[in-house]
Amino acid sequence: MLQAIHLQGGDVRRRSSPRERHPAGARVLHIVEEGGLSVEVAGENSVELGTGDLVLLVRGDAHLVRATPDASWVTGEFLVETVVAAPLLGVLPPAIVIRGGPGSAAWLPPIKELLMSEVTHPAPGARVMVSRALDLLFVWSLRSWASSGDVRHAGWLTAALDPVLAPVLTAIHRDPGRDWPVDELARLTSLSRSAFATRFAESVGETPGSYVLRCRLGQAAHLLRGTADPVGRIAARVGYTSEAAFSRAFSRAYGSSPRTWRGGAGSDSSERTPE
Repeated sequence: MLQAIHLQGGDVRRRSSPRERHPAGARVLHIVEEGGLSVEVAGENSVELGTGDLVLLVRGDAHLVRATPDASWVTGEFLVETVVAAPLLGVLPPAIVIRGGPGSAAWLPPIKELLMSEVTHPAPGARVMVSRALDLLFVWSLRSWASSGDVRHAGWLTAALDPVLAPVLTAIHRDPGRDWPVDELARLTSLSRSAFATRFAESVGETPGSYVLRCRLGQAAHLLRGTADPVGRIAARVGYTSEAAFSRAFSRAYGSSPRTWRGGAGSDSSERTPE
């Protein structure tokens, strides 16, 4: 899943201002070095953080950070292929908090120390090291939240944590362009066709066919912007035998033709997600 959204750690900056707004679309984490922070997302309870705590905001919700007078913290950003990531990350809570006290997870202190070392004393290759440290913090934070028992109807994540459905999601994301009849997907779970379709729809919130289509078109959107391959070749790579059929499906999902999307004149990939 994380490979599908093309996750990449971006810039890291030290902060100390008493009040800071982050616009919608910013996917970030904040790590408190000293003092306390209050993170406010509209419509949600504020999150109170102390020294060593981490908060991950992966949905891109606009939020406000208020700091105590003595507070200092680090903010790291994450870059993703938004058009693919938005529906996948949208099932997560607006803020995932990992406490950094004495009982914190064993993985948190060494990764934080590595990140802070590269930010404070940058050496050759520091940007790569920072990016990898952010990737690790993202993955471990997501793992910790998923194992906390707080996962309730979280779409694909609910299915990914289901030992019966997980092989299905793995197979689809590994090869979204393959023809995936429901019968074949059901065989991966040892369930009957109807039992599989029901369980998948209840966990993911959509039918297997709809999920496969969304994965295909998300991959196509990424290839259109990230490669110079002809539209027909991309259509074939994501499972379409007809370029015309692909263009119709893509236009319905993204509001512009594949060629318009590739040229950047269509809906911005950082804002629009498939319908």
